[in-house]
Order: sequence, then structure tokens, then C-alpha cells
Amino acid sequence: MQRMYIILAVATLGLAACDTPAKTVGLGAGIGATAAAVTGNNPVTGAVIGAGAGAVCELAEGCN
Repeated sequence: MQRMYIILAVATLGLAACDTPAKTVGLGAGIGATAAAVTGNNPVTGAVIGAGAGAVCELAEGCN
């Protein structure tokens, strides 16, 4: 479980560094897929969730 918290912390910092919506969504998908694979889950599902998180971050203007 501690590994997942580290992944989430790195993901948050990574998403905050993006300067365009496409980069935020793309990075979110990549981080989601990686986190899912590392934790033994489906990477495609992780990518979808990560992309959604990136999109929400952009819509809420929390990334820039």
C-alpha cells in the first residue's frame, strides 16, 4: 500500500508540471497505466482512470 502512495505523490507532481491539456491527459494516462501495472491491475483501466484524472485536473484549473 505504501508503494501506491508514492506512485500517487509522483503522479500529482507530474500532472502539476504539464502546460497543455493534451500533455496533462496523456501523462495522466501513462501514470495510470504504470501504477496499475506495478500494483498488478489492468493497465488499460489504469490508463483510462489516469486520463480522466488529468482531464478533471484541467477542467478544475488545478494543474496550471
